[in-house]
Amino acid sequence: MDERARRWRLVLGGASEGALQSTLQGPDAGMDAALSALYERDAGLGASAPRVARWLGDIREYFPSTVVHIMQKDAIERLNLTRLLLEPEMLEAVEPDVHLVGTLLSLNRVMPDKARESARAVVRKVVRELEARLERRTRAAVTGALDRSARTHRPRRVADIDWNRTIAANLKNYLPERNTVVPSRLVGYGRRQQAVQREVVVCVDQSGSMAASVVYASVFAAVLASMRSLRTSLVVFDTAVVDLTDQLHDPVEVLFGTQLGGGTDINRAVAYCQGLITRPADTIFLLISDLYEGGVREEMLRRVAAMTTAGVQVIVLLALSDEGTPQYDHDNAAALAQMGVPAFACTPDAFPELMAAAIERRSYDQRLMAPADGRS
Repeated sequence: MDERARRWRLVLGGASEGALQSTLQGPDAGMDAALSALYERDAGLGASAPRVARWLGDIREYFPSTVVHIMQKDAIERLNLTRLLLEPEMLEAVEPDVHLVGTLLSLNRVMPDKARESARAVVRKVVRELEARLERRTRAAVTGALDRSARTHRPRRVADIDWNRTIAANLKNYLPERNTVVPSRLVGYGRRQQAVQREVVVCVDQSGSMAASVVYASVFAAVLASMRSLRTSLVVFDTAVVDLTDQLHDPVEVLFGTQLGGGTDINRAVAYCQGLITRPADTIFLLISDLYEGGVREEMLRRVAAMTTAGVQVIVLLALSDEGTPQYDHDNAAALAQMGVPAFACTPDAFPELMAAAIERRSYDQRLMAPADGRS
């Protein structure tokens, strides 16, 4: 079989075999069988745990991990395999990823004891991979921003001088004949301080559509909580509010403390978070939600307005994931934008830069983040 026919045969499935006059053999036949079991109407994996476990092993053999993650997600959604994930042998067969963690967390309350430890092992592996990927960059970005944001008028070294701010502060001393600015005072970067410099309150909507965001937010909150220059709180909510701050030393425990699904009362969550803020001018309030409010909308908006008036820097993330901007409440996003509160989706890789920009109170790089623009 030539390469072009082979590729079309794999794309179109078994129904095209006669038309293409070709039959797959060897590894290609295995790939085709794995694809057919998931995507062809008359095949299917059925509800047999051993068969599904074998299929999970096959796709890991034939496809790269990025494709495996997509096929696992499709299998769970298309073939209703959620119940099988409660079996320990199934959990040992799957390839752990963020989507799988979200599914497991949604089953947390109904998970039998025999599956719970296997589920924790899956979640723990994903958390460790995320920490390895994101922790160093987050620490470096936040620490650098804290150093730069601590301004001093007596910089000790030339390297500590913030030239942009120094020039802006001394424009009145411009000498046209010399085409230069004579600085009467310097503005410099302060050096690192040991005391708490910023309060960060992370408030996460745990409705079912926010599963990936809950996972990433929990990992990032744990990283931020480990930094002594920040006082970090983590609050999750549906119609109730749960403060998970005391569990931030272990993001796996944080995740198992969430309950995905249910309604949404943003107003109640914002009200609780208001009570956590002790230094408004030094506080970043990060609301991660699709903004579909099941509580009192007008009161929620008034609370956010009161926060911004008090000096709190409020940021709304419609999603913290790699999946792009989700469906969200456009009216609430527009109302927040009118009071100067940005609302956009953010990828995990862009989050460290977002936090650095927030600490320095500068604009965000819109090339990295997708602002809410009236389209879903």
